[in-house]
Amino acid sequence: MDQGKEWWRPEIFATRRDALRKRQRVLTAVRGFFAERDFDEVETPCLQLSPGLEPHLKAFATRLEDPWGEAPGTLYLHTSPEFTMKKLLVAGVERLYQIARVFRNGERSATHHPEFTMLEWYRAGGDLGQLMDDTEELVRICARAAGATHMEHQGRICDPFLNWRRLSVADAFFDYCDMDVLATAPDPMNPERDLIAREARRLGISVSEGDRWDDIFFKIMLDRIEPHLGFGVPVILHSYPVSMAALARPSPADPRVAERFEAYGCGVELCNAFGELTDATEQRRRFQADMDLKQALYGERYPIDEDFLAALAAGMPDCAGIALGLDRLIMLLCGAGSLEQVLWAPVTKFGS
Repeated sequence: MDQGKEWWRPEIFATRRDALRKRQRVLTAVRGFFAERDFDEVETPCLQLSPGLEPHLKAFATRLEDPWGEAPGTLYLHTSPEFTMKKLLVAGVERLYQIARVFRNGERSATHHPEFTMLEWYRAGGDLGQLMDDTEELVRICARAAGATHMEHQGRICDPFLNWRRLSVADAFFDYCDMDVLATAPDPMNPERDLIAREARRLGISVSEGDRWDDIFFKIMLDRIEPHLGFGVPVILHSYPVSMAALARPSPADPRVAERFEAYGCGVELCNAFGELTDATEQRRRFQADMDLKQALYGERYPIDEDFLAALAAGMPDCAGIALGLDRLIMLLCGAGSLEQVLWAPVTKFGS
């Protein structure tokens, strides 16, 4: 498919000009939002030893040449600025945000792009409740900046100015599937694949022999739950099973779930937030487990950032952090059909 070919022709580019003006206003509003709250805007390198260790994300690799004769090394374009921003938390920056270019290979659709803009922010001493409030207020401010009264995607409408719905994952499974998803994980860190497979088959969802517990969880989510999220009003889906949050700490109220939420508008996931894990030993264990899974699934693994683990061990403060897809938000505020319609220029195979 020839995505982006000859996007520069005036008659093609003109179709996105109004959205790009709104994009500029949204970016200005984002910076104003954080300036008013005394956040530092930071800039961190895109080139990293470890690009991010989520098993299913594929990074772009490159080579760093040394001008003094040392052997070249492999670096990656980051999939998120998270590791370096957390090092800045350890360094003493208490409130920080970044409008970052991030890179994920093998991803392209109406809501995915191989290079995109991520808004990420952290609060030392913060919690998920504060991040939920941040998210609601920020989206409303961005909507006003874009002159939007609602969000829209594929004919579906969502009003961010109404009260947002806050829904736990467990309640979502009860509401839409009549299912106790936490009961399929009697050992929270080692959920039972056969238990969730039985529930999926009851719902009429196909299960393959090679499907793991989390594969089946996502099949149910995509088929039966996400299609209901964020219509009419945005939804904050929170309290994920603890096995599904590699960078989040367990909830002190219920150790079966993690301090994690995602927000949805018009069925589109907008952000992912964590009460951040600060235990370096536990973080290493989770990273190693994720890379073992990546090796088993895709035959490759990425390096663990030992400097990041050293920073955690040195004393990262209790904090909460969130990553929001800025292009997706702008797409919904413009009522655009795809991310490319709100980008100045797409990534193409045909030149820059």
